[in-house]
Amino acid sequence: MVSTRLLRWLLFALLAAAVGGALLLALLAVDTSLSVWQRLQGLPAGFRYLYGALLGAAGLGVAWLGWRLLRRRRPRRRPPPPPVTRADIERRAQRLAEVGATAPEVAGELAELDRRAGSGHVWVAVFGAVNAGKSALVRALAPQATTASDALAGTTRAVEHVHGALPDGRPLVLADVPGTQEDPGREALARDEVLRAHWVLYVCAGDLSRSQAAEVDWLKAFGKPFALVLNQADRYRPEELVQLQRRLRERVDAPLVTVSAGGEEAVEQDGVLAWRQRPPEVAPLQALLARRLAAGPQALEAARSQAVLGGLDQRLAQVEAADRAARCEAAVGKYTRRAVVGALAAVAPGSDLVIQGALATGLVRELAAIHEVPVRQIDIDALVARATGTLRTTTAVVLAIAGNAAKAFPGLGTLGGGLAHAVAYGMIFDSLGRAVAATLAESGRLDAQAAADAFADTLRATPRPPVLGLLGAVLAERVVDRAQAREESRP
Repeated sequence: MVSTRLLRWLLFALLAAAVGGALLLALLAVDTSLSVWQRLQGLPAGFRYLYGALLGAAGLGVAWLGWRLLRRRRPRRRPPPPPVTRADIERRAQRLAEVGATAPEVAGELAELDRRAGSGHVWVAVFGAVNAGKSALVRALAPQATTASDALAGTTRAVEHVHGALPDGRPLVLADVPGTQEDPGREALARDEVLRAHWVLYVCAGDLSRSQAAEVDWLKAFGKPFALVLNQADRYRPEELVQLQRRLRERVDAPLVTVSAGGEEAVEQDGVLAWRQRPPEVAPLQALLARRLAAGPQALEAARSQAVLGGLDQRLAQVEAADRAARCEAAVGKYTRRAVVGALAAVAPGSDLVIQGALATGLVRELAAIHEVPVRQIDIDALVARATGTLRTTTAVVLAIAGNAAKAFPGLGTLGGGLAHAVAYGMIFDSLGRAVAATLAESGRLDAQAAADAFADTLRATPRPPVLGLLGAVLAERVVDRAQAREESRP
């Protein structure tokens, strides 16, 4: 075993050799530099200047290259998608109507958009969870309002418009919308009305829950101008209110207004307990609305229109996705049927429809056309090649090989081989079509590797009953056709 003293001596020797080598290199560099300098002194001045310029340029080039290689690069930001246009919305709605899909009520929404734009009023939606005091706040801002408010959650079950006025006398329409987080249908009504408004008051009665924070993020995603209104402030002690306000300002990047929409309070008069109405305290909110809406509705109309079109865009996208999924399902079923029929009709062993690529190419092209994705033949060939490689290790290809082998024998072997062959290719085309359709829907392009991976996962799963049902239907049709042919051949 090497002693510690010997290891120290070895370490010292290595360190000394390293220092000596560094000194030697430094001396050689200095000697070379002085030698070059002496030689340059004997040359013309122009050559010396040219040599110095080239040396400086080389140094700058090395420094720039090092800076490019070592600097921290920021990830490239994708350009934002183009804004949704009214013409695009109308075109998509017309196309859905032509194919028989149930499209959302686009014409009515656009008509309401135009009607409000021409009304000259400022539309403000009072939005928030149930029991946040929205209806009471509407009454405080517009005392003539008749909206109901009690202890039951979800008292407001429809959108109610209340006409009021700003402190300077300008007309104001307040939309009291149903509370969220209770009924999906009423929540959808509330969100649609929020998109139609010029401005939004998001009302809460305490710290934001996770679902309330998600609603605030939804407002930001549509670019809706809004203020966070902390209602029922009289329930908190002063120190609690300060902490709550600080917490809300940290979580939400929007104006925060603290109000009390009023309500009933217990008082004792001559030893008798009575109830009286507390006066609302909404002056800060009225002042905020006066400042934010001073430019009038025209200044807010572009953002309001874009939010409405954005909402229609999302609703149309959902219908379009469902329509594409239904058409893809029909296309997959059509090509699966063709594969089953072709497998039953093929008598000679070795018929392999996927390797031949005829049906596979047609299936991929039809699915890509449904998703409006351009594809090249080279991409389809790459997908078929990867899918063929996957087939070598799956149950479907084993059934196909067994079926082809059995077809070499007459009688029962031909019948059994044909059935096995048909089941195999039904599985193949059903799995391939579903994998390609899912890849096109997720990525918006034909990704051969992703589609092949999805194909392998789907193919290795248990065969789905629709494939076997389709096989039964084809067999039944063939039996009926043969029976009719025999009847027609009889004298």
